[in-house]
Amino acid sequence: MKFSKMLSVALVAFTMLTTGAAFAQKTKMVGGAAMYPNKNIIENAVNSKDHTTLVAAVKAAGLVETLSGKGPFTVFAPTNAAFDKLPKGTVETLLKPENKDMLQSVLTYHVVAGKWSAADVVAAIKKGNGTYTATTVQGGKLTFKMDGKDVWVIDEKGGKAKITIADVNQSNGVIHVIDTVLMHK
Repeated sequence: MKFSKMLSVALVAFTMLTTGAAFAQKTKMVGGAAMYPNKNIIENAVNSKDHTTLVAAVKAAGLVETLSGKGPFTVFAPTNAAFDKLPKGTVETLLKPENKDMLQSVLTYHVVAGKWSAADVVAAIKKGNGTYTATTVQGGKLTFKMDGKDVWVIDEKGGKAKITIADVNQSNGVIHVIDTVLMHK
């Protein structure tokens, strides 16, 4: 009887360890914080010190509930450094309550419906003979291209953003961290 209890305890411990290891492998670090695949986009993003501007913008735009929803969503998430590249005063202007519609438009231009992993995007680029164009939730278009192993997102104005961290899985989609804010017409 003692042996069977010890075996049961050992099996439970092994299961917990291997499940924990598998869970840890799916977790990515973004902005100094672990991004857990069992949390939604907002629950993870608020912990990234590299995305405080994006989180403030999402809150000001009233999109917290939407991006906490079922999804799935693919979010191309600009870092604080990406927002810093914008002309001086742009972020402050967008965050004003009277510019909420404009801010929503800018932010939803960074979101594509569905869950598009990096492998999915690369496969679509290859199938499209070097480019792939997706329609954003905002209704605009983003074009994807590769340069070596790097995946680039090109906005409607010709601006380019590099995906710097891919496949940050969320319970309601996936985040790809980008180095530039995308702008539509």
